[in-house]
Amino acid sequence: MRARTQPGIEDLYREHALGLVRFAFLLTGDRAAAEDVVQDAFLGLHRRWDEVKEPGHVLAYLRTSVVNGSRSRRRRHLVALRLRPEPLVLVQSAEASVLAEEDRRALLASVGALPPRQREVLALKYFLDLGEQEIARILGISRGAVASTASRALTALARQLREEP
Repeated sequence: MRARTQPGIEDLYREHALGLVRFAFLLTGDRAAAEDVVQDAFLGLHRRWDEVKEPGHVLAYLRTSVVNGSRSRRRRHLVALRLRPEPLVLVQSAEASVLAEEDRRALLASVGALPPRQREVLALKYFLDLGEQEIARILGISRGAVASTASRALTALARQLREEP
């Protein structure tokens, strides 16, 4: 007999999973990894569902889990790159190729070149449209650090995109 999931988790999944996968894709640059990160976040929530005291904070918990999961993926990827003798060839998926016109590709490449913290702040601020206070809470940094990180990231993006042919 199949175990029944908590009713609130199913609703959260239906409402927020796609947006969280898109958010994770911005952080990881890989659709499969993004889907895995979001799946892991929901699995972690499911395991702790009985401990949830503030249902209003569940989405923030999921977003934080996605950020942390993306960071972990990136660390594992960097370790694998150091240990792997042959160079990796990055291949873009067919779906990404269809969706990405030239401007979007240039922007995503520029965002991907940013340091991880700057990417995280921009994704939370502009993709999820979160305020500085909520971003600070998710990333565990001060509100001022969010503002200065966003400013540096936007300056770097503008510089990179101006240099594109």
